[in-house]
Amino acid sequence: QVQLVESGGGLVQPGGFLRLSCAAPGSIFSIATMGWYRQAPGKERELVAIITSGGSTNIADSVKGRFTISRDNAKNTVYLQMNSLKPEDTAVYYCNARYDTVSLGYNYWGQGTQVAVSS
Repeated sequence: QVQLVESGGGLVQPGGFLRLSCAAPGSIFSIATMGWYRQAPGKERELVAIITSGGSTNIADSVKGRFTISRDNAKNTVYLQMNSLKPEDTAVYYCNARYDTVSLGYNYWGQGTQVAVSS
């Protein structure tokens, strides 16, 4: 079973910043598209940002200009830098890893880390 280990969540005031980290097994990290999703209470899980194995990124409009996704292939870790946080960013943030082989697709989730933005 592939395990994604997240860290970095917490409580922060509006306008503050946090950095989330997600470590994945090296066997998949180099080929996987890594992503961050979030789910607020009563809402569906939504995409925040993804980064391909080649480094291309896609950022949700709601966080564009405030959040940055990056990956360190030497550390098998993906990061989500969150700046200028707003109360509406409050959610459980989930790390995701997905990749395809010739015959199968694989999709893995972390356990989630809580981000709360409040004064």
